[in-house]
Amino acid sequence: MPRRDRTTVGAARAVVALTRLKPSQELLRAKGATTQAGFTAERIPARLFARRPILIDDGPDHDEHRKQLVRFFSPRALEERHRSSIEATAETLVAEARSAGSARLDDLALLFSVRVASDIVGLTASDTGALARRLEAFFRQPPVDHTRDDHGRSRNDWARAARDALVPLASFYWRDVRPAIRARRKRPADDIISHLLERGYRPREILMECLTYGTAGMVTTREFISMVMLRLHEAPALLARYRIAEAAERTAILSEIIRLNPPVAHLYRRVQQQAPGCPYSAETLVDIDVHASNRDAEVFAPDPESVCPERNLAAAERSGLSFGDGAHRCPGSHLALLETDILVSALLRAGAAVEKLPRREFDTLVQGYQLRDFRISFSAQAAAP
Repeated sequence: MPRRDRTTVGAARAVVALTRLKPSQELLRAKGATTQAGFTAERIPARLFARRPILIDDGPDHDEHRKQLVRFFSPRALEERHRSSIEATAETLVAEARSAGSARLDDLALLFSVRVASDIVGLTASDTGALARRLEAFFRQPPVDHTRDDHGRSRNDWARAARDALVPLASFYWRDVRPAIRARRKRPADDIISHLLERGYRPREILMECLTYGTAGMVTTREFISMVMLRLHEAPALLARYRIAEAAERTAILSEIIRLNPPVAHLYRRVQQQAPGCPYSAETLVDIDVHASNRDAEVFAPDPESVCPERNLAAAERSGLSFGDGAHRCPGSHLALLETDILVSALLRAGAAVEKLPRREFDTLVQGYQLRDFRISFSAQAAAP
């Protein structure tokens, strides 16, 4: 039976929940009709920035900024400039883990994704292991409910959130971002920090951009890598297929896994005006249920709940809404699939197998799953021939 979208009334404003792919895509593509309402974006004072961080900005400036960033994440750029370093990073980390006999996959995946993203962003003037710990500390926040006007937090909760975020944020700036800015001012490189400096971004604005990439390029990719290993462990036939598949088929498998297990399960938009694709009144909060939309039987039939790499889908539908859509579609979607494939393939070649299943948690700020204490071990029997 098809899901029905629904409207409810929250503390002060209506909330519309979308659970189907097409209406969700139309809403996200409705140019100028909505603004970012996730990640507590509406609580961040506009006066703090001459240029709002790309994750929470909207409008022509955002669109132009995003267009300029495409060159850092295009498939061609990733293949020509970054594939070899991503492969080398994966081989190094996997060799260290194999030498130790076992590892926590969630820790390994975080370190890997931080190193990869740091190279593209330009955060290369500090230790990536320490950088990873600082990012992890920043996201230890009180629970949040994006559908409520107060975000489900009391004044004490907001004070705690600010207090708990301040120390890791300040440390992230002084130990990672500021040294990178100074290095790139002396010697610009082909990375995002150099690009931002060229556009006249101030240090606080560069800090927030780097935090954005810390969220999208590091934290969520970490979870997806762990989820892929878990899904392959749970489906031996899929694992066997993945081991021998060519790159295109492996990417199709990963696209199906991220469709069924989106690292961000809800997207939130605030309606500014009605427009084609956005029939809702101003001030309405739209809660796009990515998890449900990605299982829309009208699009993903037959059997929308299964991993089926052979689905005949348009390119924009293969991962559902797991990378968003419209003006806020994740520019790093190619990177996420590429680095996941490289690390997972390296782990399987080395004989990685699940030793201990992860503990499942949920991050309300990012609206995504967390897989923790996920242990893998290595054996010659499990290694690829």
